[in-house]
Amino acid sequence: MALFAIAEGQGGFFTAKQAESAGFDRTNHSYHVRTGKWTREHRGIYRITQYPAPPEADLILWSLWSRNLEDVPQGVYSHATALRIYDLSDIMPVKIHQTVPQKFRRGAEIPKALVLHRANLSPVDIEEREGFRVTRPLRTLRDLIAEGGLSRDLLKQAFGEARDRGLITEKETRSAGFPAWLWGGMEGKK
Repeated sequence: MALFAIAEGQGGFFTAKQAESAGFDRTNHSYHVRTGKWTREHRGIYRITQYPAPPEADLILWSLWSRNLEDVPQGVYSHATALRIYDLSDIMPVKIHQTVPQKFRRGAEIPKALVLHRANLSPVDIEEREGFRVTRPLRTLRDLIAEGGLSRDLLKQAFGEARDRGLITEKETRSAGFPAWLWGGMEGKK
């Protein structure tokens, strides 16, 4: 079934447009919800009810929420949310941070669960995951330093963890122009 193949790559989630492209007439979507085959997760976003919910269900849902008129997700998880995804610090953000293109527009109200940042990201700054995208650690740190809302201790922790795990290199960080306080005596490591 075409819809299952689409949903399988998105943790069981799919959009109304994706259902239509798989042959499900829009007028029958509510029928599938009533019969329990689909669960309506948000306006225009559904999940196959029997499909096991993935650990990143919230990330897949809000990625699909960010789709443009062509049904392509625009949001990329960034800032504190990216730190959480990579497990680079002890931070547990209350809201989900997404970076969307400068010209991103949604007719509906922005959900309270989200904080939107606007920037036109380069493909080299983005990592693809199953059902969503996230800024790479180097870009994440650059964004957090520029924003200035995170303590130096948490930034040092994230930087050190990323370096220790090989997610960023010393050469990359030096060319990124990070401030000297971030290094915190880490010269000579990896």
